Amino acid sequence: MSIAFNSALSALGALGIKFGVAANNVANINSDGFKKSRAHLHDNHPAGVTVTISKLDTPGFPLPAEDGSLESRESSNVTLEEETVDLLVTKRAYLANVDTLKREEETIGRILDILE
Repeated sequence: MSIAFNSALSALGALGIKFGVAANNVANINSDGFKKSRAHLHDNHPAGVTVTISKLDTPGFPLPAEDGSLESRESSNVTLEEETVDLLVTKRAYLANVDTLKREEETIGRILDILE
């Protein structure tokens, strides 16, 4: 397999993890005190793409206490707008890597046709 093929495959795996992190953030948007995570992609030549996940400890918005208690609460620090943009960018990167795999397959097919 070529370097482009291996890189695209590892990128697809890494982008799948990034999708999962964003999905978890969106799923917990209404969970009080939830802290969002971010997946960071790293180029590890020649091994491909790796992922590190970090939790962002920024504060959420203060919420009123429940049931008359004096304890203050905090909303999650997830914003749907930010997650939507991140998902759209990740989707485009995913599609670009799928396209790389398709082009690689076409190229190999043409080479095999020439050799026949």
